[in-house]
Amino acid sequence: MAGVTDLPFRLLARECGADIVTTEMISAKGLFYGSKNTPPLLATEPGDRPVGVQLFGREPELMASEAEKLLETYPFDFVDINMGCPMPKIVNNGEGSALLKEPELAAEIVRVMTERLPVPVTVKIRAGFARGERTAPEIAKRLEQAGCAAVAVHARTREEYYQGEADWSVIREVREAVQIPVIGNGDVRCGADAARMQQETGCDSVMIARAAQGNPWIFREVKAYLKDGTVLPPATAEERRDFLTRQSLRMFEEKGEYIGIREMRKHVAWYTQGLPGSAGLRREVNQVTDREGLLQLIERIGR
Repeated sequence: MAGVTDLPFRLLARECGADIVTTEMISAKGLFYGSKNTPPLLATEPGDRPVGVQLFGREPELMASEAEKLLETYPFDFVDINMGCPMPKIVNNGEGSALLKEPELAAEIVRVMTERLPVPVTVKIRAGFARGERTAPEIAKRLEQAGCAAVAVHARTREEYYQGEADWSVIREVREAVQIPVIGNGDVRCGADAARMQQETGCDSVMIARAAQGNPWIFREVKAYLKDGTVLPPATAEERRDFLTRQSLRMFEEKGEYIGIREMRKHVAWYTQGLPGSAGLRREVNQVTDREGLLQLIERIGR
């Protein structure tokens, strides 16, 4: 969800019912070396709570030290360690899901950070690294022993990336292996999916990622279904225009017009899927270069 779960989008997701969110993935090394790209990823505000800062890296002491510095400045409620990212540029550095191949190091990272930080430390993992592996239960036990407060499980291996169907049975195996809260993740696209995941796995809560792209309303849909089985109608074109407009304006405030427009192009493509004329709008938005042009295009959505 890099490039997606920034502050403008998180605030809309919260408006629709998201209970807990995290920042985009942030490099501990990037923090250490003062990367100019990192500060915008840390933006938050009082309405964005509870919120966790999502870090990745492989050096326990460096990660703990940088997290300590962050917590002196930002009001993050927990630190989430990403041990599930499958992207080659992360994995080739021994970070993200590469740590699934080094369970002792993964546990040491959690141990050091838990001992040093005043807030809970959580971890996201995958079913395993290689296709067919199911190392998540054993890794989750190690993380729990090291002090991990909760573990999120994406029910695919690293080699599967986001392909095929998520195997939720591995979430159940993790739930049976540990006492800490287990968060299920993978292929939850509606309220019925969330209810089925909880029934089949016994997970304590559900994490939604890609299904929220262009659809922050999924959180209200899931909550309504879990409460009493209500199936809410999809967001209207008017709602999509409203959310896109507000997200764009906040994006301009946070990142400026040049970056904001380029960031919003993918969001326009996601929000307009399935609407009349959406293919033409998606082509057109890639040619928009100024604030007014983007806002005018948004006003035409669904009309």
